Amino acid sequence: MAMTESQKYDLEVLIEELESYRGRHTEFITVLIPAGATLTQTTKQLEDEKGTATNIKSSGTRKNVINSLERAIRKMKEIGRTPENGLAVFSGNVTHPDGSESLEVWAIEPPKKLNIKIYRCDQTFVLEPLKEMLETDEVYGLMIIERNEATIGMLDGKHIKQLQHMTSGVPGKTKCGGQSSQRFARLRDTLAKDFFKRVAEAMKEHFWDNKKLKGILIGGPIPTKDEFLAQAQLVTQLKDKVVAVKDIGGTEMHGLHELVEKCEDVLAEQEMTKQRVILDLFFESLAKEPNKVSYGEAEVEDRLTRGAVDKLIISKSLSREKVKMLEKLAEASSTEIHIVTNETAEGVQFDNLGGVAGLLRFEIHD
Repeated sequence: MAMTESQKYDLEVLIEELESYRGRHTEFITVLIPAGATLTQTTKQLEDEKGTATNIKSSGTRKNVINSLERAIRKMKEIGRTPENGLAVFSGNVTHPDGSESLEVWAIEPPKKLNIKIYRCDQTFVLEPLKEMLETDEVYGLMIIERNEATIGMLDGKHIKQLQHMTSGVPGKTKCGGQSSQRFARLRDTLAKDFFKRVAEAMKEHFWDNKKLKGILIGGPIPTKDEFLAQAQLVTQLKDKVVAVKDIGGTEMHGLHELVEKCEDVLAEQEMTKQRVILDLFFESLAKEPNKVSYGEAEVEDRLTRGAVDKLIISKSLSREKVKMLEKLAEASSTEIHIVTNETAEGVQFDNLGGVAGLLRFEIHD
């Protein structure tokens, strides 16, 4: 089952927090228990580790390791049984930004099944298995081709990345007539074919080994993009991945964003498309039915408390505390939660309105 946006946000926040801590010595405890495993066996293992820890020479490190193990054991006994997706436990004496220290323990059921068992005592927490859960299950390759330049990119979840920008060296059209004009035309065609070949090789380099690649989107002016597909000798496996070809008038990041926008029909279930759809719905409702929309923290909190919000939209730019508070209010009234970024023009515009809004179930007149 796919993670909800709220679950993904919570996991991102946890990972960011745990990554910010570093032990003075190898004294941070990580315990990952896979789905289906019993807590009893792991608890016994940690009890045994307490005995081993008594041999640590440094009294400070020995104390911190034993205390961390005891907190982890206590937390696991409180939980009692392994949750459906497994259990991740992190325990250690952490230093906070203000310089104070405290012994902390975190225990979470991951949003996806854990398939790995880990016990580690180190200076940092082991977070890679949780980070892997945040990786998008599918990505799209992006390529915009013109006669004089090309841009290769990637759409990964809600993020568009520019991977490479290339120039062709193909000269512009000459005003010369006769044989000179024909000679220049042949030269342009030869250079263009060479450029297409270089672009195809670059696409292979970026996309060939990507197991999550679901498709490739190609854009460019008429007829350049079609000439590229016909002449570039793009390897069959990549050519078969081309799922959309669109007329695009720009390159680099602006062009990549335009290409993604024009491919919304193909990307209907993709994260960035979903974000654009919900924000477009918000702005359209704000213009046509302003009484069915609320925005700004105070107003949205009020509408959530009244159970009037059908869809809650929250920007990642808000503080974690504010996001968690809004999520809690939304869950109390079965409100659908959408968390958006400011990496698109719509996202920036939404941030400028306060970064929080609600599409209402019914009108409210104060």
